[in-house]
Amino acid sequence: MDTAEWILVIFLSTALLIFLILAIILTAKLIGITKEVKKIVLTGQDIADNIKDMSSIGGIIKTFANKFTRESKAKSKK
Repeated sequence: MDTAEWILVIFLSTALLIFLILAIILTAKLIGITKEVKKIVLTGQDIADNIKDMSSIGGIIKTFANKFTRESKAKSKK
């Protein structure tokens, strides 16, 4: 091989190595970010469910019914 060909092969091999290392690092970071986003979405859904339950008539009645049953159980134990 000619000297110019060796230089070109070394240059391209180095560029490919750098690209592969950066791709692995980026993939690992994206997996971590995806896990964090999943946690945030689940928390948001829980908050939305709580707000929905408290803003609807059924949710309010359910809350009062739960409180009433807890109070009646506590009184019956005494």
